[in-house]
Amino acid sequence: MTSVKPTRRHVLQAGLAAVAFPALIRSAGAQDADLSAYKAAKIDWRQASGEQITVAVIPASYFDALIALAPQFEALTGISVRFEKIPPAQIRQKAVIDLTSKAGGYSTHAADPMYYALYAANKWVESLEPYLKDATLTDPAWFQPDDIIPAWRNANTIDGKLYGVPYDGEVTVQVYRKDLYDAKGLKAADTLEDYVANAAALNDPGNRLWGAALRGVAGAGQNVYIYSSLFKEFGGDWFPGGKFRVNGAEAEAALNWYVDVMRKYAPTAAQNWNWPDIADAFSQGTIASYIDANTSASVITNPEKSKVVGKIGFARWPKGPTGKRVSSIWNWGFPINASLPEKRKKATWLFIQWAASLQTQALTSYQFSGPAKRSGVNRLSLWKNPDYVKLMNSFGDNFVATTLDALEQDTDVNWRPRVPQWPAIGDTLATAIQQALVGQATTKAALDEAQRRLEPMMRG
Repeated sequence: MTSVKPTRRHVLQAGLAAVAFPALIRSAGAQDADLSAYKAAKIDWRQASGEQITVAVIPASYFDALIALAPQFEALTGISVRFEKIPPAQIRQKAVIDLTSKAGGYSTHAADPMYYALYAANKWVESLEPYLKDATLTDPAWFQPDDIIPAWRNANTIDGKLYGVPYDGEVTVQVYRKDLYDAKGLKAADTLEDYVANAAALNDPGNRLWGAALRGVAGAGQNVYIYSSLFKEFGGDWFPGGKFRVNGAEAEAALNWYVDVMRKYAPTAAQNWNWPDIADAFSQGTIASYIDANTSASVITNPEKSKVVGKIGFARWPKGPTGKRVSSIWNWGFPINASLPEKRKKATWLFIQWAASLQTQALTSYQFSGPAKRSGVNRLSLWKNPDYVKLMNSFGDNFVATTLDALEQDTDVNWRPRVPQWPAIGDTLATAIQQALVGQATTKAALDEAQRRLEPMMRG
């Protein structure tokens, strides 16, 4: 865990450039910032002046950009912000511990969207609807909440109430070596059958080229992240007849497809790979295609590390047997800790509104002069901004169109079961999937065991 307090040095290091909005940094000090773009909002940004909030985030470039810009928020509001960087594997646990203790250690945190059902059921976080509707706290004409990508907002909504505002996110897409596909006369897969055929056509382990790779490592956000989309594409339903179920014919068919692809066309090591491992292998030219987060594009197009820059294509998830495309979706959103005193809740909302605003999203993405460019901005309007589109399309063929199509047409908010028991479901299902992938159990036996273990939890 790393504590970070933004300083004048962060502002200098950020080298913030302004194109569409007024220059926010006129000198080394945040007090000299031009805040006019924010002051256009018809709210009193200083209504919680003097408060201090602590924000937990993961170590990631898109949060580093926000931390670098934070002195501007402090100058705007008079609110002091302290950041703690916590690795992804730990931040969920630490957040739950803080919320259950009601200590209010974290005013907000980078929240897993799958945890909002648990948070809401226990009233650990605030519904954000009152904050959005309070004219003293939010100017809707300025904040434009409907401009935030609907798929991510829906993922953070339980029973019609928004509990976390998306800051950065992703959607899964098909990534492939366009040069290799063109040489063989192949096209990006339209169906899962096509995907297998393409993988078979290019699979050449003797020359260190494998046809495909998918996440294999066990984890609710790893192999379950990919499998859940397959489950839905094969016609799976987490609650058939109102009863929870993870096994059955559709589940087995989906897992069989997953196992078949991984055993026949992926390196053996991929059974324990996470997305960075896949992206690294693809960058070195040993993988012909994969299905994973669109944000991996920034890794595979890094000219200092990648051998395949300029040879990459993007396409939507292939259709399953049902004819549906179901993309995995993700976002890091900011909720408000319900244990905070009222003034600190307001301070936290002002921070969230600032971080999620169009202005801040632009300044931490295509207007940011640092080496890492955000590919997960939360605003539809930015995804259609010519400057942002130009930057994103530099990743490869069809990147922006693919991402938007996936976000707007291929998402299912219930692609994973959004219930308070999710942490146990995710861990149990992850174990079952990996057992099948490595051959420790048949797909039927692995899924049946998962069902047996989960049934008592779901009845409680």
